[in-house]
Amino acid sequence: QVLLVESGGDSVEAGGSLRLSCEISGDGYTGYYRAAWFRQSPGLEREGVAMIDNYATEKYADSVKGRFTISEVRNRLSLEMNALKSEDTAVYYCACAVKRRALSRSWLESDSYDYWGQGTQVTVSS
Repeated sequence: QVLLVESGGDSVEAGGSLRLSCEISGDGYTGYYRAAWFRQSPGLEREGVAMIDNYATEKYADSVKGRFTISEVRNRLSLEMNALKSEDTAVYYCACAVKRRALSRSWLESDSYDYWGQGTQVTVSS
């Protein structure tokens, strides 16, 4: 079993910054093939925000390129968010894929991830 616990969600004004963290742990956890951040706003589908794989390749949604940065150090996945906009308001989830087969699929496919955190709320006011 792998456990993901997010933290860092908050309410900020537009233009501000936040840093989200996700601690990955669990018996037998030996690493991921992909780790990612997704977000979901009310009435909308969950969407991929950023991904990092075991080769340290990073991918970003077009809507956050140049503003968000994903990183991972010692099983702590982070998402640095700058120049926040009201449309960034959402519940943010971290996820990881521990099976190699995930690499044959798009990182944006949420069902390619094996484990998810419980989510952390980010609210950006304009």
